[in-house]
Amino acid sequence: MANASGFFAPSVPSLKTRIQPPIGISRSGFCFSKGIFRRVVCSSNIEGAAKHSPSESRVPKLVSKGCKLVGCGSAVPILSVSNDDLAKIVDTSDEWISVRTGIRSRRVITGNESLKSLAVEAARKAIEMADVDPDDLDLILLCTSTPEDLFGTAPQIQKALGCRKATLAYDITAACSGFVLGLVSAGCHIRGGGFRNVLVIGADALSRYIDWTDRSTCILFGDGAGAVLVQACDAEEDGLLSFDLHSDGEGGRHLGAPIDDNKADDMLGSNGSVPDFPPKRSDYKPIQMNGKEVFRFAVRCVPPSIESVLEKAGLVAANTDWLLLHQANQRIIDAVATRLKFPQEKVISNLANYGNTSAASIPLALDEAVRSGKVKPGHTIAAAGFGAGLTWGSAVIRWG
Repeated sequence: MANASGFFAPSVPSLKTRIQPPIGISRSGFCFSKGIFRRVVCSSNIEGAAKHSPSESRVPKLVSKGCKLVGCGSAVPILSVSNDDLAKIVDTSDEWISVRTGIRSRRVITGNESLKSLAVEAARKAIEMADVDPDDLDLILLCTSTPEDLFGTAPQIQKALGCRKATLAYDITAACSGFVLGLVSAGCHIRGGGFRNVLVIGADALSRYIDWTDRSTCILFGDGAGAVLVQACDAEEDGLLSFDLHSDGEGGRHLGAPIDDNKADDMLGSNGSVPDFPPKRSDYKPIQMNGKEVFRFAVRCVPPSIESVLEKAGLVAANTDWLLLHQANQRIIDAVATRLKFPQEKVISNLANYGNTSAASIPLALDEAVRSGKVKPGHTIAAAGFGAGLTWGSAVIRWG
């Protein structure tokens, strides 16, 4: 099992948690934290650095940075598939699905729609809200488990947004926890790497990996995209207050879409001298899930993670404005909220309309809450993602 935790709010006096100074990689070299994310020593081992003038000195510098969420956006496919629609192809009903999951409908990619087009639309809305030019983006993080290219889709989003300078763009694969990991990664790049504007996108098209004759999974998932613009700021304005991240490969057997060797393309056969060569072309099985085990995992692991980040941020449920969980199942959302003593009126949920959109679910729900006026500048949000891997992670953020 792997764990990582920390907090980005050094001004809170009541914190007692010991945090090991993290080490990050920036575009200018290694960055070592000194203190608690308050002062960052940056240095570079670039050959020939000694030739620089005093004004371009590579001498380590102390910086004080925070980061805040200043823009958001979302996009979903046009086609809405209702529970009644699914009842026409599998043995189910609207009542059966809604009672067990809280889902009424989901959006599914069709026609000329693509993961990239949804991600680009969500990204443009976030950039517009933040009033940032695409050329001012330093980094684009695409959190997805369903890229449209084996080598990643983020650079194609960079191109579609019209980023003319050498903006860095790469994918993060952590299933339904991906967006939370993306937020934490953005914070680390800003604090340790000198980045100023980081675009974090959560986007997935799980409908492409569903067995639409399996009612245990086809009722759950939908497609969508959400994005936030994370921007550097003074430490006093910090909007990413704490985090807690975990993974446990032992539980991976309960939820996944592994390579399907039985469907691999073996037309090439063997060359007659080396067994099993050339290798077969890979394909993936549809999503497979043990629903009961995933439910147990979520209600067991997510509440302690959220309690941890609230404590690090000096908060409790009573003075936290919102709880925003990965939109997987309403029963999970309700169970976690009850354990943490969050009243339903402080729980953000749009699961009924979109189903489980994996890495898109948190930013999609956040964007709707912000644009509807529910979430206002200065509001604090305890957010948590959890899913395949198994992975789970939480963060406390302040909007605006």
